Amino acid sequence: MNASTPAISPLRQRMLDDMHMRQLAPKTQAAYLRAVRYFAGFLQRSPDTATAEDLRRFQLHMVDRGMSAITLNATITGLKFFFDVTLGRGELMDKMSYVRVPHKLPVVLSREEAARLIAAASNLKYQTALSIAYGTGLRVSEVIALKVGDIDSQRMTLRVEQGKGHKDRYAMLSPILLERLRGWWRLAHAQGKMLPNGWLFPGMNPVDPLTARQLNRAIHSAAEAARIDKRVSMHTLRHSFATHLLEQKVDIRVIQVMLGHRRLETTTLYTHVATELLREVVSPLERLQPA
Repeated sequence: MNASTPAISPLRQRMLDDMHMRQLAPKTQAAYLRAVRYFAGFLQRSPDTATAEDLRRFQLHMVDRGMSAITLNATITGLKFFFDVTLGRGELMDKMSYVRVPHKLPVVLSREEAARLIAAASNLKYQTALSIAYGTGLRVSEVIALKVGDIDSQRMTLRVEQGKGHKDRYAMLSPILLERLRGWWRLAHAQGKMLPNGWLFPGMNPVDPLTARQLNRAIHSAAEAARIDKRVSMHTLRHSFATHLLEQKVDIRVIQVMLGHRRLETTTLYTHVATELLREVVSPLERLQPA
């Protein structure tokens, strides 16, 4: 071990081993460690010496600091793993409770806004990546993980390998999207930016994929160039994909499969933002006879 590398405490190593045994995703592991580190900073001593009252005071501290419900619940989840699994003292969490997350409807673009946004992307690589996000409903992590070999032009599908929840699935591949992908492939190969069967959207070094941060910066710039005032992110294109399919009368169970949702309840959120469906409903006021 390098002398400048700080030694890992036995407690931290045990937690790392517990997470590794359960094959938790790297981001999940980092979030759990961050939660325990935050709690230890509040406690000013080793977290394995905490009492149930210490944990209760910690939740009050987070609430008083104005921490969002999502961040607060994520911190509790990390601590729950630490006390329940690593320490085997899950009863200490009895005085901590999850808080209700405010229900907010997702931002959805109109079809015209989606077209403007994609066209306003700064180069063909970004235009194609945004086209995939809107045309298939893939998450940004799934878009950047695509490889050339994942495109199946015979079956008109995109293979999504190990998406959220460590699940493989297939996404739809429309003829227009296939043509855009071919145009990007030809340009990238001509410029030597794409390796054989390499990343579909390589970064500066073709060995590495484009990052989610780069793609999010690209969509923010495109939204500004397209003069779209809504708060736009890569996930906005996924929301728009699902909503527009619902407005096209696609069965919601089919949309659930396309999005890779485990529960149908998650997909039904889009029934609240499908405005074209609302416009087709005739108000009972219109049925009233004149008095």
